[in-house]
Amino acid sequence: MKRTLYIMLMIVMTTSFTTLTSCREEHKDTGDKIEDAIDDTGDAIEEGAEDVEDGIEDAVDDN
Repeated sequence: MKRTLYIMLMIVMTTSFTTLTSCREEHKDTGDKIEDAIDDTGDAIEEGAEDVEDGIEDAVDDN
């Protein structure tokens, strides 16, 4: 009985520890935040340019 309780206690402690340490929020410094914002902006510009290009091609194909 003691052995079973000990094993169950270890499982609960391990699970709790794993859950608490895996949920930590990643802290980024200002440089990383700026770099991420620049990357996101660049991606948005590329997507917008592709949409415009597709629209122009569709307009040319219709005429």
